[in-house]
Amino acid sequence: MISIIDYGVGNLGSVKNMLKYLGIESKIITTTEELSSADKIILPGVGSWDNGVAKLKDSGLLSVLNQRVLTDKVPVLGICLGMQILLDCSEEGELPGLGWIPGKVKKFDFSQTLKENNLRIPHMGWNVTHNVKKTQLTQLIDVETRYYFVHSYYAEVINKEHELMTCHYGYEFTCAIHKENIWGVQFHPEKSHKFGMALIKSFSEL
Repeated sequence: MISIIDYGVGNLGSVKNMLKYLGIESKIITTTEELSSADKIILPGVGSWDNGVAKLKDSGLLSVLNQRVLTDKVPVLGICLGMQILLDCSEEGELPGLGWIPGKVKKFDFSQTLKENNLRIPHMGWNVTHNVKKTQLTQLIDVETRYYFVHSYYAEVINKEHELMTCHYGYEFTCAIHKENIWGVQFHPEKSHKFGMALIKSFSEL
């Protein structure tokens, strides 16, 4: 059973629909009791950093979430803002993140990029990604893949061993992260067709 955390900022329906399409049992959860029995956890998220962090804190799930992930080592997958929150802090806000993976969330800066490139923020649409390392999550995924992105900020991890995938938009940036049982992707696997389905299927089999 995959538990999808509802803390008020996630694209829950699309994630659950993909899991249903793949025949994977899932449940949208809102209580500590439900979280305590989760086999795997998906932490979705859209919107701004401070709003997301505040809503997660206000949900009352944070202490149990820390216990399940850091102590019980339950596999967790953060998606979009849900991935960013796994890090320490963000240029977008003032509140501290979960700090599960050391790093900072930074805004795209194209001030040194040629104007004729006409790069816009947010980075929106399909883009190619590259696997930095092979893991259980990427075992069913090609070396070069394509996912759907919508974001203005990206992860900058302190330890390069925590970098799982990269993408190029103006410059190379980290678009997926991993540490032990903790995984995060900046893109939206639930909107990324066969590549997203392969990633979600691998997560369900961890």
